[in-house]
This record gives sequence, structure tokens and C-alpha cells, in this order.
Amino acid sequence: MRELLDRLLQAGGRHQVSPIQTRLRLLLGAVLTLAGVSHLSWSRNEFLAQVPSWFPLDADLVVVLSGIVEILLGVALLLAGRHRVIVGLAAAAFFIAIFPGNIAQLVEGTDAFGLNSDTSRAVRLVFQPVLVGWALWSTGAWPAIRSGAASSQK
Repeated sequence: MRELLDRLLQAGGRHQVSPIQTRLRLLLGAVLTLAGVSHLSWSRNEFLAQVPSWFPLDADLVVVLSGIVEILLGVALLLAGRHRVIVGLAAAAFFIAIFPGNIAQLVEGTDAFGLNSDTSRAVRLVFQPVLVGWALWSTGAWPAIRSGAASSQK
């Protein structure tokens, strides 16, 4: 595992990001930080409604923990520096981890954040992969993954 992390850190240094990628990484960091704060304050009830009924943990604990993770990821994206590839991978993994909750919102017909129809909830699902791609692209993690995969096959 340590070898993989070292390779990703080295790959991140080799793959420069454009100014637009940097700006979009900073925007994603700001959005995640704001979303995390909203988990802990003004939108807490909306987030509570999104925790699937089958999830084995207390819904309020899930909202608080996911809010803290979003704040940490957001701040990390804002301050990423040379660790931006690892932070991008972590953010992408987080977006993948919460995807089942978004699917559950569609399947269970849960209204939250103005998503009050199956169509609006389904459209939201389309944007989750966009967030994954945004995290990977804006941090340079995508080429780092590709070059890491190529070097591990040699």
C-alpha cells in the first residue's frame, strides 16, 4: 500500500495541471466545504431525509460524519499542493461511497433538496459520476492513475 501511495505522489509531481484544473479543484473544495458545513447546520434535516432507511447506522450520526468528511475533503482540495492526487482520489472515493444513498433516494421516492419527482432524482444520479470525474481531473489524479497502472504492468 505504501508503494502505491509513493507512486501516486511521484506521478502527481510529473503530471502538471492547467490553471483551469486548479481553479476547478478550488471550486470543488469550496463547494464541498460549504456542503459539509450545511450538513452540520441549516440543511441537516434535508440530509437526514437522504440517509437510506436500511443503512445500519443512526441517520444523524451519518449526516454528521459525512459533513465532517466533506469539510475535511473540501479543505484538503483547497490546500492540496503536492498531495492533490491523493486528495483527488479520496474525494472521488467519497463520491462513489455516497452514491448508494442517492440511488436509495430514487428507489424509495424520498423528497429532499427540491428533488420531489423520480425524474429529478434520476437526473441527480447522472451528476454523481460527473463529481467523480471532476475530482479526478481537477487534481491530476486521472493521468496519475493511468501512469501508475502502466508502470505497474512493466
